[in-house]
Amino acid sequence: MSEPSPTDLEAVAERAIAEVRPGMKLGLGTGRAAEAFIRRLGKAAAQGLDVVGIPTSERSDALARELGIRVTSFEHVPRLDLAFDGADEVASDLSLVKGKGGAMLRERVVAALAERFIVLVTPDKLVGALGEKCPLPVEVVPFALVPVRRRLEQLGTVALRVTSAGSPYRTDNGNAVLDVSPASGTWSAPRESDALIRALPGVVDTGFFFAMASLVLVGEGGAAREVRAR
Repeated sequence: MSEPSPTDLEAVAERAIAEVRPGMKLGLGTGRAAEAFIRRLGKAAAQGLDVVGIPTSERSDALARELGIRVTSFEHVPRLDLAFDGADEVASDLSLVKGKGGAMLRERVVAALAERFIVLVTPDKLVGALGEKCPLPVEVVPFALVPVRRRLEQLGTVALRVTSAGSPYRTDNGNAVLDVSPASGTWSAPRESDALIRALPGVVDTGFFFAMASLVLVGEGGAAREVRAR
């Protein structure tokens, strides 16, 4: 997948910040688009915008703190007003594939506890069918890695995610990630596939997100446009 334009990321972050009001409790996602939003939020916070955030990863937590954004946890905040995050694929019904950054479990928790979940992307993330451009991340406890991989290989090609140094990748939760590319090229029945995968003992989460996005903002040509479910 091509690298997103910094200008388009800035445009979508600028449009997203217009949704934020003083006093809001925000979910802060992980990835390029989410980080662009966090940086824009940091500028607003420096100018006096009083909000508090719950990051979906250690990386986003560190960035938010560096920029002076107040950070909290669900021990102190039961619900969120808005959650902002990116996606690796967005279908026309606003179903998503997420998890390239390995944070899909925490991203799901945050999105589920937000009144509205706003997805920030660039046009390269829009697809006709899920699986078209990227594999599906599946988070697995290390103990179950081998049997889960064997079962997933019945669905397509499976790759164990590794770091740039070649060592096994671990999520912030200490789990492994298997990236699954469907044998047919796309997921013809993604909800059924998701249910099948989740039923495997040892699977913690998948990158499928259904019926969660309230709004998708697409940064394109230095501006942002809204995409809603058809």
